[in-house]
Formats: sequence, structure tokens, C-alpha cells
Amino acid sequence: MPVNLNVPSAESLHPVAGVDMGYAMAQIRKPNRKDVLVVSLSEGASVAGVFTKNRFCAAPVQVCQAHLQAGKGIRALVVNTGCANAGTGERGLADARATTAKVAELLGLSPEQVLVFSTGVILENLPMDRLLLGIDQAVAGLGKANWLDAATAIMTTDTLPKATSRKVKVGQGDITLSGVSKGAGMIRPNMATMLGFLCTDARIAPPVLDRWTKACADASFNRITIDGDTSTNDSFVIMATGQSAAVNIQTGDEPEASVVFQALREASIELAQAIVRDGEGATKFITIEVEEAGNEDEALKVAYAIGHSPLVKTAFFASDPNLGRILAAVGYAGIDDLDQTKIQLYLGDVYVAKNGGRHPDYREEQGQAVMNQSEITVRVLLGRGKARTTVWTTDFSHEYVSINADYRS
Repeated sequence: MPVNLNVPSAESLHPVAGVDMGYAMAQIRKPNRKDVLVVSLSEGASVAGVFTKNRFCAAPVQVCQAHLQAGKGIRALVVNTGCANAGTGERGLADARATTAKVAELLGLSPEQVLVFSTGVILENLPMDRLLLGIDQAVAGLGKANWLDAATAIMTTDTLPKATSRKVKVGQGDITLSGVSKGAGMIRPNMATMLGFLCTDARIAPPVLDRWTKACADASFNRITIDGDTSTNDSFVIMATGQSAAVNIQTGDEPEASVVFQALREASIELAQAIVRDGEGATKFITIEVEEAGNEDEALKVAYAIGHSPLVKTAFFASDPNLGRILAAVGYAGIDDLDQTKIQLYLGDVYVAKNGGRHPDYREEQGQAVMNQSEITVRVLLGRGKARTTVWTTDFSHEYVSINADYRS
């Protein structure tokens, strides 16, 4: 079961002016489930995205990057689940382009104004006949109050739809933010087998939105890890329709800019954390805080070494305070001149290791009490400088193995 994550109510997800959505059950892989999503954006919307750094990136990622670079103004998105369209060569690229052409035809756009996203099984071709019929149905059902349906339509091994929404007071008015994400396994920074879509009705100039999207991704989707696998299809997109008169961000230096950016950042973190809470087989939500690093790269190396360690993650699943595994991960993280005598380790509020050794006052039952909790914070102080970072991860359970062993069946 997901760790302290619930299905959002449809009423809590606010429509965003300038955004229409429709879905279909196209039977891409399984019958009777939403698996196609179309998003239509008002003219003049700003759109920015960040994508996987996996060199074996999927055809949709390649097409998205090309269409964003074309600079014709993105007006629509189309997403399918069930088939990742990755490892599909020239046919995969042709299918991705045919998908954008179909949406463009129905909405009166050029194909370069459409972004395409796929998620699911790798090394299989899209069933284009079913997908194109599904796009017809999704476009016919375009509407403003479909955020929960949108969250459901992009799920794969997720157990719950993931969505967030909020209204933020800016100046004399309000802006609205709503977004969805999906992901449960193959989760690692840069990025993960995840999709994230965040919309706002604020007016944000494209260069600013591009910077902010990268910054939001670095604070959220690039700070989560479940199993250390970087997928082929990862994409995170922020869309700003400009339909609200409350704010007009052109440089990022406006008085209201920090409020808008912080709202986008917080929404991105919430969507990213939802992926971790619904991690495949997860029973624990773990926050790893690394402080007193010489620079951020050092802090990230240590945080990811802990977050990726199967030995650490299985200990968390067993609620076993075998905390030497954490110190071992710190030691092999890749900081060659690390001085172990300066390292401090906390598990929750419990001071476990002092100056590289077991704290004289630490008792096993203290660690056990923390390990029994469903949400745990690991805090490591390196004694090297002032840099710090936070990464979110999960434990490894028997169910994780079962889910991935049975994924294609």
C-alpha cells in the first residue's frame, strides 16, 4: 500500500483556465482502463520541459525535444500508457510523429505544436490503430474538469492516481496551479520512469519558464530514487497559459515572481514525493538529509549512495536498525578524502554515530523505535563545509520483486 498517500478528490483539483483535457480507453495494453490523454492549451501558452538523460531515450522524448526546439508554440500534449515506444528504432519515431500529426489534424495545429509522451513496456511497438482511435475519443471529450481522470490515464504500475492543485494569492488576484504525475518503479534522478505535468494560468515568459522548470525538476523529480534505474521516457513539463490577469512574469525579477516560483516548486515536490510514497512495494517513506558537505555534488553522492543501497533499503523494510549499512554507504559514495572522524549520523531525532563511531549513549531500542515508523528521516553531517541536499526514497520489499517479475504478464 502507498505510504500515507490518498486518492485526491475530483473537487479538490481546480480547472486551469486555458487547459482542456480528454481521455480514452484505447486498450493499448489492457482492457477497461484509461490509457490515452490529450491536453489542449490556449494560444499563447508558454511550455517548457526537462527529459531523461538516459542515452537510450524513447522516440517520444526525441520528438518532444525537437518540437520544443522548433519554437512554434506548443498547443497540445498527448500521452499513452501501456507501451513506452522505446527501443523501437525508426518505426518508433514514425509512430510518435504520426501521433502528433493525428492530434494536430483534429485540433487545427501543426504537428510541431504537439508534444507526445509514452510510458509502459520497452521494446514493443505501439498498436497505432487503437491509439489513433483513442485520440479521436479523447479529443471528442475535451473538458476543463478532468484532472483526476488525467492522473488515472497516465498510470502504469502506480496503485493510486497522483495529483495536486492549489490557488495562490498574488498581488490583487489569484493564480491556479494543478498537476499530475505517474511513476512507481525505475525511479532514479535524471530522471525516472515518471511523467509529470504541471499547469498554471499565470503569464510567464518562455525563457523564465524554461529556467524555472529546470530548477523545479532539480528540487523535486531529480531528488527522488526508488531503485536506482534511470528510465527511457522520463519527462516533466510545466505549462503557463497566461489566462490570469493577476501576474505577468517577463524577467523573473518582478515582485510577484518569487511567490509564483515557490508555488511551482512546492507543487513539483508534492508530485515527486507522491511517486516515492507509491513506490513499487514501498512500506516506508525515507527522507535523506546530507549536511556539511564541501559542495552540493558531494552531498548528492552521499544521499544517493544511501538511497540506492539494497542493503540499506532492505534493512528499512525489515525495520532493522542495522545502521552500519548507512555508514558503509557514506564511505563508498566517492569522496576520496572523506574524514570518517567528522561524520555524525542521526536516525530521526536519535543521535546514532558521533565522530565516526557509535554514540556512547545510543541504544538499539532507540533505533528500533524509529525504524518501526512509516516515515523516517536519515540525517548525515559530513563536517566538510556548508552544502546540503535532501533526497527522498523508499525501502525494498518482497512485493517490489513480485511487481517487476510479473510486470509484463
